Amino acid sequence: MRKTYDINIKNYKNLEPPKGFLDELPISAQISEKVTESRQIINNIISGKDKRLLIITGPCSIHDEKAGIEYAKKLVKLQSKINKNIYLVMRTYFEKPRTTVGWKGLINDPDLNGTFDMSKGLRKARKFLLDILDLGLPAGTEFLDPFTPQYLADLISWGAIGARTTESQTHREMASGMSMPIGFKNGTGGSIQIAVDAMYASQSSHSFLGIDSNGKACIINTKGNKSTHIILRGSTKTTNFDAKSIKEAMTLINNINLTPSILVDCSHANCYKDHKKQRIAFEDVLKQRVIDKNTGIVGIMLESHINEGNQSLPSNLSNLQYGVSITDPCINWEETEKLLVEANFKIENQKNSINFHDSHEK
Repeated sequence: MRKTYDINIKNYKNLEPPKGFLDELPISAQISEKVTESRQIINNIISGKDKRLLIITGPCSIHDEKAGIEYAKKLVKLQSKINKNIYLVMRTYFEKPRTTVGWKGLINDPDLNGTFDMSKGLRKARKFLLDILDLGLPAGTEFLDPFTPQYLADLISWGAIGARTTESQTHREMASGMSMPIGFKNGTGGSIQIAVDAMYASQSSHSFLGIDSNGKACIINTKGNKSTHIILRGSTKTTNFDAKSIKEAMTLINNINLTPSILVDCSHANCYKDHKKQRIAFEDVLKQRVIDKNTGIVGIMLESHINEGNQSLPSNLSNLQYGVSITDPCINWEETEKLLVEANFKIENQKNSINFHDSHEK
């Protein structure tokens, strides 16, 4: 009899079930409280109860944990200065969707050499999250593989579904069962409607196939995730951080009777594929939020690292530049700090101006 399955499969390698990883690298009571608290804060920002601006910032992807921790320590120090007006979440992306082929992230290939030791990658990712949470910093990530959340989601305060997967039923179902706020990016072609549809779909309950913490195949029944928003990231044709695009997005969300909540990604197509132009998008969106008082804008995302730009993955890994992205180019720490300090100053000035006028009117 002719073989009709696994024709294009080389082999299968066993992977320890999620429970093994969670037992080996457990979440502490202190970290559990931090994750729970930060999720609630982010949920309150998205719903408008907390008036602070949510900022998701960090490397395009984590490939060097040492550099990532150095960046996290800088964020923690900055957070203490701007926490009154801005809530910081570190971007900790371990999975990278590729337009064609390329390095797929720390989980997929932690040694950066095509050995694909995903067991090691999951351990590295989990250990990294525990380390930054120990610093007191909440983590945000993109969920790509439907199995990954079972290994890491207990440590994540905010999640994203990317532009290439927002329209995927699998990812909408997955998001409906996630325990943290989730943002859906507009499609790479620019469609905001698919992100709004994803918001709506993920707020409903779903039943689908998956694995449990013991790695056993099962049917997952979800309650629906009521804490969702959209992320505007531009398109292959143009940007969408301008007031007109944001107003269009808010109208689409209003049409499904949900509260408009928009986070703008200043990188990707919104910086014209030039990382140095993230500032343009950042300042424009900040003006809309602070001066034009568009409270539907709940957050901003930056791709930022210790050092500027990006680098190709060298054949000799000893030639890797420290603190430089190996995926999308990033702004450096100095530019990041400057943007966030300026934003905090502008928000505080506007609040003081309002308080001044209110006191004189009385």
